[in-house]
Formats: sequence, C-alpha cells, structure tokens
Amino acid sequence: MGLIAGGINTLAGGGSNLSLPMLMIMGLPADTANATNRVAVLMQCLVGVAVFDQNQMLDRPAVRPILIPTLAGGAAGALTAAYLPNLYLKPIMLIALLGMSLLILLRPGVIAPPANTPTLSPNEKLGAWWGLFAAGMYGGFVQAGVGFILLAALAGGLRYDLVRANALKMVCTLAFTFVSVAIFIIFDLIEWIPGLILAGGNMVGTYLTVKVAVRSSQTTLKWALFIITLIAVGAVLTLGESNPS
Repeated sequence: MGLIAGGINTLAGGGSNLSLPMLMIMGLPADTANATNRVAVLMQCLVGVAVFDQNQMLDRPAVRPILIPTLAGGAAGALTAAYLPNLYLKPIMLIALLGMSLLILLRPGVIAPPANTPTLSPNEKLGAWWGLFAAGMYGGFVQAGVGFILLAALAGGLRYDLVRANALKMVCTLAFTFVSVAIFIIFDLIEWIPGLILAGGNMVGTYLTVKVAVRSSQTTLKWALFIITLIAVGAVLTLGESNPS
C-alpha cells in the first residue's frame, strides 16, 4: 500500500486516502493514524525532492518565496489538528477533489499550462500566496488530498508545468510535514513502527514515479492527474460511506 500511495502522492495527490484508512483498519485511532501517516509522507518527500533535483526539474530560486506561506499555513493546520476532531475534513476534501476533476476536464490549460509559459512568484500574485497558505494549513491539518490544492496553486496560479509543479509540491509538502511531525511528536501521537514500515513503501513508490514523470509528456501527466483525481474522489466517497463520523 505504501508503494502505491507514494506513487500517487508524487504524481498528483491523494495517496493518503489509501494509507490513512489502512492505518485505521490496523486499529489506530483517527488522530494517531493521521500523525503516523506523516512519517511516511516526510520520507517520501525527501526522496522525491532529491530525485527531481537530480533531474534538474526543481526551480531552486522559487523555493524560498513559496515556502513562506506554505510553512505558515502548515504550522497553523497542525496545531489545529492536534486540538480539534476531524469533523469537516471529508466534505472539504471531496469538494476540492471534485473541483479539481472538473477543472482538469473542462479547462486543462489552467492546471496544465502550455510549455514555456512564463512562471510567476507568489509575491507577484497575491491569490497564489493565499492559495499556498491554504494548502499548507490543510496539509498540516490532514495530509489526504493536499497535493491537488498545491498543484492548483503552483500550476494554476504560478503557471508551472506539471513536472516542475510536482517538484515544488514535494518541497512544500516536505516543509509543512516536517513542522507537522515535530508538533505530533510533542503531542505523542505517532506510532513509529507502522509509520516507518509505511515510509519504506512510500519512498520506493516515489523514486520510481519521479523517474517516469520526468520522461513523460505534459499531456500524459495531465490525463494521469485526471484519473488519479477520480480515484481519490472514489476513495473519499467510500471512506465517507464506511465511516461517516
């Protein structure tokens, strides 16, 4: 499961829609599963960022301005998750995923801009700054589905192609997941053995997926993103029916 989740998280997002239910089926409470899953996400992001960078797909100068709103949101989201029950996450996640599916289908140029489209900085587009803050807050609160929100901000808002947007998405996810893991350690919410086992699969899935992604066309990645989005929607609907709380 970690192998599949790592691949899905790298190419689009929503892999935690698979790994979180698996951890809960193993008997972990929702808050502990939420925290434990972050260990795997943290490790997969370390691998993903390194491999994207090796393939010269990481826009290093953009990292700092993108991380500022993302880290601020991540800290706020993780603190919220540590104190509050996850009451409203499923409908919010479902709306985000459905919206992403419609966006990709009806206006693919928004989320997957043409090659050589000029990119922007968050400082040049205020809406993208707040989009990254919202993505960081959502990701700090619950990991599932955050990749789609980050792609909307990076590809849709800042006009990165999907390969470079995914590289920066991994950097953002690494940043706010590091903050989240630190906070969850303080609150003693992580089960380390299942977290590290899951991390092993995530890391392998991420490595293999990055190798494929950097050699794929924009069109291929766009349709892969669309299909993964639909799968993520189905996972959210299934989870909602099986556990409506």
